[in-house]
Amino acid sequence: MSVRIATWNVNGINPRIDRVTGWLQSAAPDVVCLQELKCTPEQFPQEKLAELGYEAAVRAGGRWNGVAVLSKLGLEDVTIDLPGQPEFDGAVEARAVGATCGPVRVWSLYVPNGREVGHAHYEYKLQWLEALRQVAAEDASGARPFAVLGDFNVAPKDEDVWDIAKFDGATHVSELERTALIELQKSGLDEVYPRALKYDIPFTFWDYRMLGFQKNKGMRIDHIYGNAPFTAAVKDAYVDREARRPGKKDAPPSMAPSDHAPVVADLEL
Repeated sequence: MSVRIATWNVNGINPRIDRVTGWLQSAAPDVVCLQELKCTPEQFPQEKLAELGYEAAVRAGGRWNGVAVLSKLGLEDVTIDLPGQPEFDGAVEARAVGATCGPVRVWSLYVPNGREVGHAHYEYKLQWLEALRQVAAEDASGARPFAVLGDFNVAPKDEDVWDIAKFDGATHVSELERTALIELQKSGLDEVYPRALKYDIPFTFWDYRMLGFQKNKGMRIDHIYGNAPFTAAVKDAYVDREARRPGKKDAPPSMAPSDHAPVVADLEL
């Protein structure tokens, strides 16, 4: 059984709905983990996605955050929020949703940004990653293919940012954040490292400002971590950089790109 699984921070699903649905039709993934929906549950474009054959498990929080799992393989055992997920400013944010899609169990994750090293949001980020590690440890040892996918807001290595000198003392590259990813892997997960369709490093994010995409000033912060049954089934993985390419000047706003590109994994189960 061939299964294509992807993760994509869409940076607002409704403003970019034609870009999203166009990519779903061309790439034809079976399971998609989406992040940064930026909509309420009522605003989520359920009908448009259903027309393409997708069921959706959605954790939407309004103006910010929001995650979803889209599946053509069915949806079972949907879990909203990580068990033990920490709060920020007294609220559990819309950053995690898990679901079983046919033979595979996945989590769609939008890890907190952290803002600045030492900021309360940075501490929250580390606590959030620890909660994820604990959840992953429970599923990673099973025989069922299992993966956590999403925008981790962490670049694991120096080469995963376009110029490490520009990030001195910043979030996304700090030792504690990177250590949290190492601890996540110790729970029984390995990274599915994607190939790049262009350039050497498969960046997944480029800032809209200062021609970041055109100059390839990117970061690799969107990841797939799977257990042994999952990673053993991976036959290919890549970053679909073309999905990040700016649209034509006369294109409608709904065709504007996200600042992230999808990460895609092809499995043979």
